[in-house]
Amino acid sequence: MSPIIRKVKKEDFESLKAVIDSNNLFPSELLDEMISDFFTNENTTDIWLTMEIEKEIIAVIYCVPERMTVGTFNLYLIAIHKNFQGRGFGAQIMTYLEELLQKSNNRILIAETSGLPDFEQTRKFYKKLNYQQEAIIREFYQKGEDKVIFWKKLN
Repeated sequence: MSPIIRKVKKEDFESLKAVIDSNNLFPSELLDEMISDFFTNENTTDIWLTMEIEKEIIAVIYCVPERMTVGTFNLYLIAIHKNFQGRGFGAQIMTYLEELLQKSNNRILIAETSGLPDFEQTRKFYKKLNYQQEAIIREFYQKGEDKVIFWKKLN
């Protein structure tokens, strides 16, 4: 029962939505627009990975190169199905992504999250993986909800 990490395929789409829905991260309908370039543009620089166990999709991760930078990527999504959280799968897929980016001589991975109390576990997760809290942008998402930005040097 060891997990497999691989690129996302079109046939994974509904399972990815189920992972997102299990976490109530955002309405999974937004996934349609988020992933469309990955499926339609053969020159895309977007990275979409999934993790499966015994052919069941349990995680998704998505990052893109940051515009006007050299070797900096921004993590826009990491989600582990609610039924599989707390078992180290998030750390495994993050490590895989970091190693993938390093092999291509990328330098930095940025991760952004909410400053709300509901996201305390997310912030602890990044700190546990040696991400440094780099900035807080007050009231970024909405009134009373800050954006917390984490930074990690890859090489």
